[in-house]
Amino acid sequence: MVAVGKQGEQQTMMADKEKDLDVSIEHGSQSSVQSGDENAVRGNWTGKLDFLLSCLSYAVGLGNLWRFPYLCYRNGGGAFLIPYVVMLVFAGIPLFFMELAFGQFASEGVISIWKISPLMQGIGWGMFIVSCFIGVYYNMIIAWTLFYLGISFNRDVPWRSCDNDWNTPACGVVDRFAMKNCTDYNGTYVFENHTCSHDPEVALQYNTTLRSHMLTKSFPSDEFFHNNVLDISGGFHEMGSPRWQMAIALFGAWVLVCLCLVRGIKSQGRVVYFTATFPYLVLLVLLVRGVTLPGSIDGILFYLTPQWERLLTAKVWGDAAVQIFFSLSPCWGGLITLASYNKFHNNCLRDSIVVSVGNCLTSFFAGLVIFGIIGFMAHEMGLNVDEAASEGAGLAFIVYPEVVSRLPISPLWAILFFAMLVTLGMGTQFSVVTTVHTTLLDVFPQYLRQGKRPSLLMVALCFVGFILGLSCTTPGGMYMVQLIDNYAATYSLLIIGLFECMTISYIYGVDNFFKDIEMMLGKRPSLWWKAMWCFVTPILLVFIMIFTWIDYVPSKYAEYHYPSWADSLGWCMSMTSVAAIPTVIVIKIIMNRNKYSSVWETIKRLSQPTSEWGPASEKHRISMMHETKIPLNSARNSADNVHVESEGACVEASIPLNSEQSI
Repeated sequence: MVAVGKQGEQQTMMADKEKDLDVSIEHGSQSSVQSGDENAVRGNWTGKLDFLLSCLSYAVGLGNLWRFPYLCYRNGGGAFLIPYVVMLVFAGIPLFFMELAFGQFASEGVISIWKISPLMQGIGWGMFIVSCFIGVYYNMIIAWTLFYLGISFNRDVPWRSCDNDWNTPACGVVDRFAMKNCTDYNGTYVFENHTCSHDPEVALQYNTTLRSHMLTKSFPSDEFFHNNVLDISGGFHEMGSPRWQMAIALFGAWVLVCLCLVRGIKSQGRVVYFTATFPYLVLLVLLVRGVTLPGSIDGILFYLTPQWERLLTAKVWGDAAVQIFFSLSPCWGGLITLASYNKFHNNCLRDSIVVSVGNCLTSFFAGLVIFGIIGFMAHEMGLNVDEAASEGAGLAFIVYPEVVSRLPISPLWAILFFAMLVTLGMGTQFSVVTTVHTTLLDVFPQYLRQGKRPSLLMVALCFVGFILGLSCTTPGGMYMVQLIDNYAATYSLLIIGLFECMTISYIYGVDNFFKDIEMMLGKRPSLWWKAMWCFVTPILLVFIMIFTWIDYVPSKYAEYHYPSWADSLGWCMSMTSVAAIPTVIVIKIIMNRNKYSSVWETIKRLSQPTSEWGPASEKHRISMMHETKIPLNSARNSADNVHVESEGACVEASIPLNSEQSI
């Protein structure tokens, strides 16, 4: 009789909630209905394509252009694609899908979303800290690109010759054209003074010397980047003051970010139509132009030719796993944030597959373009392709500009290339800054979501980012950029990702997560995802972690080895985000210790979802109550917290919803 009475009471409560919901929809949410937003407080993407392109623009960044092609050639050419695809299927897509589903279901930022398990809220703080670090240094790279883009609007590119103020005696321009017209049947060719030799022995000896001499020469583009753009110093001991040219470029980069994001995701959703598609147009143009250049086909073949024996080495598989993990950008908080603005029934599974595969295809396509260019460069210098290959900033700011200086209409090709780099960088930076902005709005909604305060917060964040980034505009700024890049978003992300995966799969329970996804998609995920999230993906994250630690070498830039204190500073930056996890656990236990009978009981209760966990929309929360037969709060801010029972997942246990609200 008591059970029947309770059931009737719950049904009556659900019916009352539905009536209240109908009234609120009819009279209280007119603006939301007019704008088409499900979430009247946070808003939603204007269209599905806004989210898809934002995710693609976030995942496809500068690393796809200057990191993947180099890894591919270094690890067996075309054979590298096999471990790359394997890691995509077993690690990349599962983690990508998990974060999209997680963010879409709860419609929360990376800190407030941990109502799912308040004890583990430090994971969200870790993501927030990582995004702050990335946002500061990543915009400096965009600033360099903006500087190159602006200076390319001239009759000629300034890095063509060695007669500028910033050049040194080591600067030299290798003239391949004189060489190629002086080859006879013996294979002998031009001396450095442009005279020919028909004595094979003399020519061989001299050409060997000449070739070594060419390898020690500085490209004009190299000296332009290091001596003019960076005005690089000897190390951390000579940091110097901010350089006004770079400070202006950095300010311009932050102004662009602010203008594109000041109205939130509505403005971002419009901008990404350009930032996500323009790079593909430029890559296609560069590929068509590249294949017409002498030596480009040799470069492309060098890039694609498989070396199957390399598949037997652990480093190839390790590099593939690391590249997949960092190119898709999970655990920064960006994927959760972008997905949190989706409508509840958006097909996030389809989106995760489309974006993940699109990201990998982009990397492969970019490799064709880059190695076509490198092949031409090697041909011009009389070098092997592997001797001309480069990665990172050296590829973008030294090798490609050097190639451009050897092409007709050099400024046009420079403008296209650097405009592409700006859009690639901005696409990622938009989502990083949006992550920080959204997190603060969701943690302090009562203070920051009023009137124009969200826009003012964005302006304030961009200003703070500019001030913090000024250290990167100094002569020693390049060393700081490399230090943050090496540490802030590498090792810590792997630990954060492992904790995230284990919390959702084991503490919350993968079966509970499956029910959440089923509510959104209308069908239950297959057992494949359960196997991935519970076993395969966590194991691969541990493998990547071990591999990166084994492969660790102290930081260096060019011939400069960082002092030990700089590497220690880097490790401190890396561990700051990781330290947030145990710190929050301790704080939560101390704050709630008196509410429960023991420390163990406190840990158990704080590991369980709060009654505020669930969809943001009232109608979806009521639908959740119908499906689970539990009286959840229909509104997140309600004071009525009710203990209920729900199912566990990877472990055989039932997990009651915690009555404590997350802090």
